[in-house]
Amino acid sequence: MKDLTPKVAEARYSGDYRIRFRFVDGVEGEIDLEPLLGTDVRGAEDKALFAQFQLYPERSTIFWPNDADLAPEFLYEKVRQRRGRQSAAE
Repeated sequence: MKDLTPKVAEARYSGDYRIRFRFVDGVEGEIDLEPLLGTDVRGAEDKALFAQFQLYPERSTIFWPNDADLAPEFLYEKVRQRRGRQSAAE
């Protein structure tokens, strides 16, 4: 059976609370995660800590030193939604 979970291939800090993602299937884009601070990304309100995220290959996503992480499906959908809004605006 094929694993349908999106896999983060690369994640780069873009400043403030933004991260640019590239997924294994080629989908890429930037997400502003500031709205998630204190809820899904607990403890990463400090920009210095936020910028310390790392790729978590075993789970195909990113995580922070305080063990906060986000589901790759969530990140993938956010990137796709943002790309859809950008395309509609053009």
